[in-house]
Amino acid sequence: MSGQKVGKRLVDFAKPFRKQIFGALLLLLLGTSAELAGPFLAKVLIDNHILAIQKPWYEYGELPKAAANVAVSVDGKYYVRQDLLQEAGVSPQATQAKPVSILAEGTTYYLVHGAMNPNAEKKMTALPAENGRERVEVVTNDGTEGTGTTLTGVRLTAEEVKSMYQSEFSPIIWLSVSYGVLILLSAGFNYVQILALQTIAQRIIQQMRMKLFIHLQKLPVSFFDKTPVGSLVSRVSNDTEAIRELYVSVLATFVQNGIYLVGILVALYILQPELALISFLTVPVLVVLVMVYHRYSSRYYAIIRARLSDMNATINEMIQNMAIVQAFRREKGVQQEFADVNEEYFKVKLKENNIESLLLRPAVDLIWKVTLTLIVWYYGSTSFHSAISFGALFAFVDYMGRFFEPINMIMNRLSQLQQATISAKRVFDILDTKQETQKGTPNLPIERPKGEVVFDQVSFAYTGDEYVLKNVSFTAKPGQTIALVGHTGSGKSSLMNLLLGFYAVTNGKILIDGKDMSEIDTQALRQHVGLVLQDPFLFTGSIGFNIRMYNEAITDEVVRNAAEAVRADEFIRQLPGGYDEPVVERGMTLSAGQRQLISFARALAADPAILILDEATASIDSETESAIQEALHVLSRGRTTFIIAHRLSTIQHADQILVLSRGEVVERGTHEELMAQDGLYQKMYQLQLGHASVTMKG
Repeated sequence: MSGQKVGKRLVDFAKPFRKQIFGALLLLLLGTSAELAGPFLAKVLIDNHILAIQKPWYEYGELPKAAANVAVSVDGKYYVRQDLLQEAGVSPQATQAKPVSILAEGTTYYLVHGAMNPNAEKKMTALPAENGRERVEVVTNDGTEGTGTTLTGVRLTAEEVKSMYQSEFSPIIWLSVSYGVLILLSAGFNYVQILALQTIAQRIIQQMRMKLFIHLQKLPVSFFDKTPVGSLVSRVSNDTEAIRELYVSVLATFVQNGIYLVGILVALYILQPELALISFLTVPVLVVLVMVYHRYSSRYYAIIRARLSDMNATINEMIQNMAIVQAFRREKGVQQEFADVNEEYFKVKLKENNIESLLLRPAVDLIWKVTLTLIVWYYGSTSFHSAISFGALFAFVDYMGRFFEPINMIMNRLSQLQQATISAKRVFDILDTKQETQKGTPNLPIERPKGEVVFDQVSFAYTGDEYVLKNVSFTAKPGQTIALVGHTGSGKSSLMNLLLGFYAVTNGKILIDGKDMSEIDTQALRQHVGLVLQDPFLFTGSIGFNIRMYNEAITDEVVRNAAEAVRADEFIRQLPGGYDEPVVERGMTLSAGQRQLISFARALAADPAILILDEATASIDSETESAIQEALHVLSRGRTTFIIAHRLSTIQHADQILVLSRGEVVERGTHEELMAQDGLYQKMYQLQLGHASVTMKG
């Protein structure tokens, strides 16, 4: 599956939440805009107000009436800033005012008589004090040899400096407050959008997991025969979690930082077109960097997710078979197997880390620092005379930091994007696996079958032409008990797998009440088929829950009646919690016979028309067998029953016994009829009877 198709399907999962997503992205846009506006305010604050004192000033011998409210008195003279004079409609040239400059050296300010460029190279020399004021001589160099200017000035007091800033206090306060408000707005918008995206992503993944879980239940049994449980668990849990990060971190990061980049380039162009051009030239380099990273990293992420599934499968297999591992003292062998898988995962993960360490943040940081160094060197060495203001330079450095930081964030999220893409492919591979073939009208309930089952020349092969069943034919009348016996591999369980619809018949047909099974919805049919396995599985819950098995239509009374009928009630009542007694995983705190009786009660409570008992008494001790036999008679009463059995003593009551050998029915009849034939059944029975006699004597 291509990355484009994966992206389209991920979008499809998000479509039901598109309004919420657009709302969150709008908040993201507003928060980003508020944050990007900050440096502009800082530039205005610095250039127009904080550094306004260094703008040209004019000296008046008398207080100019038109600009009286903005004039500052120093030593009996009056000084007005050029821009304030222009606002008052006064022309300095017309009034023959003298130009002066304000020179700032650290926190000390000097009033210099004459016009000068505050950014020009200068040399200051102290002069003898006059009238209690410190005096200085300032020699400037405008860059042309022999064109320096010598001016004199006096040091301003703190009060005089404050009075010169008087007109700027209000704008500085308002701009500072506005800057703070923008920061708060940005933080507020980002908080809400992050919370919204997190919630939306959780909802999307919740639905994806649910869809995946439901789909797994609809897959044919053959799929689970070939797929490790640990791998499936990894896809439902780990892979979907990686996809969640795509919707939360990757989506927000790419959108937010994409807006950042465009906004910053626009801001840089407004500030200084040359700076924007230089910054834009780094974009192709970054694009090449991303392409190289994507090319090499995609190879490793698929292997990483596969190795992670292998580890989960190994862990699951070891835990499921812990008793066998410990009984045969195979701990070291299992440890070595896990160590090998773990080592492979480590090596691939190390390669991924090497690529990230080389091509992600370090490479971007290098490009950023080289770019900034070149720009600062250029303007610092040749263009500081008038090409760029200090505020513009401050805003530029701020924007450049902001320009490369989102690039760093995008690059850092590329690894998550790769992981999410690979994980999505693995999840969609499961979702694309064909479901169990639907027959008849899907999801349409069918009437309870009478129980007539006919196998008509049925042949079946799991793969190719390796048939495990060959031309099997028999008829089970409603209410009859059919026993299937034969050596291991004779095809007994395969027959029942076909009846349950786990596999499709290769040749021939199966009829249920005269209707071809291929025309009946398998899901609907299974509602009327009960199954008791040799090793019954109990779910985590209570005893009552395991008998009811998610069917809320089965009342507590039906549960108790079913348990009493199969003699399970006797031991259940002795448990501390009775029917509410908790069942741990797989019911391992109960004996094999108790678990089997609960499974019989489960089948009886479901009241199936057709009952399948697959080696239901194979692992039961002789003392429990009598209770099981009674339960079998209760279960099979009034329903068509198929019994797969190795213990021939348990099927003597069967209406028909089918003896299978290599996938064919070689003998059939009642117990008495088969014993009279002197065939395979008689030999099997006598062998088991002789073995039982030897066991009893021993």
